[in-house]
Amino acid sequence: MKINSITQCISLLLLLFVVTTASAQETLTIEPKPTLKISGTSSLHDWEMISNTATGKLVAVMDGAKIEKINSLIIEMPAESIKSGKSGMDKNAYKALNTSQYKTVKFELKLATKTTTGWTLKGNFTIAGVTKEANIAVKETATAGKNTLSGDYSFKLTDYKITPPTALLGTVKTGDAVKISFVINFK
Repeated sequence: MKINSITQCISLLLLLFVVTTASAQETLTIEPKPTLKISGTSSLHDWEMISNTATGKLVAVMDGAKIEKINSLIIEMPAESIKSGKSGMDKNAYKALNTSQYKTVKFELKLATKTTTGWTLKGNFTIAGVTKEANIAVKETATAGKNTLSGDYSFKLTDYKITPPTALLGTVKTGDAVKISFVINFK
């Protein structure tokens, strides 16, 4: 009987070892040059601003190359890293975002739920010093040692207490609805 109990304990320990090594928790960081695009409308034309600068980390349980469970995720983008290619538009955007006081746009995960195509990320999105809960559908792909998360988040500027910018003495008005689209590689 004693030998049978010892054999069972050893078997249980081996099983735990195999499960632990098959699904190891890893910390992944954002690779250089993510694509973060903010797009919207105005009374004159549609517009977009792009940033290729962000920092952050993803703590996940991995199953080989795929993410099995996301334990935490934080992404920060310098607010003045978004550029339209037009200095006047950039200045108006930075003024609306109050970048002199609020230097970053930040997403901090609260809950990640796996879906058939990727993840639903529920977390706090902070823009211009205002934090709101956001649910973001994210597609995950894993290739060549990289895990890519892509998706978009639509919202209204006024949800974050941002007055939509105007130009040319108020004759050109930015629409309230905007969308942030992203492609971020983690390694």
